Amino acid sequence: MSANSFPAPLAELAWRGLLHQYTEGIAEWLDGDSRSAYCGFDPTAPSLHVGNLIPVMALVHLQRGGHRPVIVVGGGTGMIGDPSGKTAERQLNSVEVVEANSRAIRAQLERFISFDGPRAAITRNNADWLRPLAAIEFLRDVGKHFSVNVMLAKESVRSRLEGGISFTEFSYMLLQAYDFLELRRRDDVSLQIGGSDQWGNITAGIDLIRRVASLEAHGFTVPLVTTAGGTKFGKTEAGSVWLDAERTSPYRFYQFWVNADDRDIPRWLRFFTLMPREQIGALERDLEAHPEQRLPQQALAAEVTTRVHGAAAASVAAELSALLFGKADVTALSSSALDALALEVPFATVARPGTDGSELDVLELFTVVGLATSRGAARRLLEQGGLSVNGRKLAADERQLAPDGLLPGGHLLLRKGARDYGLVRVV
Repeated sequence: MSANSFPAPLAELAWRGLLHQYTEGIAEWLDGDSRSAYCGFDPTAPSLHVGNLIPVMALVHLQRGGHRPVIVVGGGTGMIGDPSGKTAERQLNSVEVVEANSRAIRAQLERFISFDGPRAAITRNNADWLRPLAAIEFLRDVGKHFSVNVMLAKESVRSRLEGGISFTEFSYMLLQAYDFLELRRRDDVSLQIGGSDQWGNITAGIDLIRRVASLEAHGFTVPLVTTAGGTKFGKTEAGSVWLDAERTSPYRFYQFWVNADDRDIPRWLRFFTLMPREQIGALERDLEAHPEQRLPQQALAAEVTTRVHGAAAASVAAELSALLFGKADVTALSSSALDALALEVPFATVARPGTDGSELDVLELFTVVGLATSRGAARRLLEQGGLSVNGRKLAADERQLAPDGLLPGGHLLLRKGARDYGLVRVV
């Protein structure tokens, strides 16, 4: 089915490549009526990561198309853990950890989903209905509607059979299906979305709603993303790229996007931004004509970083990126950019020379910040013309610096060679 065959917003989702699997009749179900659509997020960590942005952006487009998002934080299922996409049992978290993680995730989702207006999003915690469940009643009223043979055929379970799967994780499908049933009763939620590894769980919930409540429900999945190089999306050498600034700084978050492979850019512009089709088309033409300028990557990085961390943090990240990987004017760096840089490059503080006319020792500066292993190594680098301070290459015999001309906050930006930076604050 082509993108143009769908009503809005499904047509927009299809054009952006965000519509992977979907139930029969979903187009008619959404056409002309406002529906409530939910997506669940298990609080196994105190932050979402960039991989979670795929279903989040699907919710954004549904809300812009007149539907209401329902965010389900898995305070109950988070005590179990979804086996989908996993090769081993998840570590079980305490109630206190799950509740803290749930609060953090809700705050992050508010940067994408509107909780105001006629289609204001709502948040539900499935602990509210899962924790009070009694085992006997649950098995009698819900478990009887599930065939073990069918469950074993689901990909999320089948992929784990060889290595082993506990009954705890095996039961996850029942819990997620019950979530959908409860949301259908409580909030008239009739649509569930998730990653393509969630298809079995979604269809199980749809079937449970039909059997128990004789009501219609639908679902669709978004694609699981890999990079053009074949690696898992959202993974770097340093690990996952998180939305939490304490786990992944705004600068490193920005760099993740600005370093995107040219081959990934057309998809990622569609997936992760709200840019209109005309703007995306123009950026794709820029990419084809002038790939070396990386304008589409910069546009992508600016939009996503602004949404996640705010405009000020995105601006600082762009400043640092231009400095460390471009030819930015060092003396034009803002105080905020220098404070952020102190977290990204080797940093040290040194004492300001006295009032007797003494100056800063160049060899000591490069040694104390770690750009040289010793004063002797620093001297050899200086004599080879490999050291710069505040964007100016030092002369081979320039061993002293006057404590003036400092950058905002009393900083000196040191550089060894072309790419190795350090920052010193003179106090």
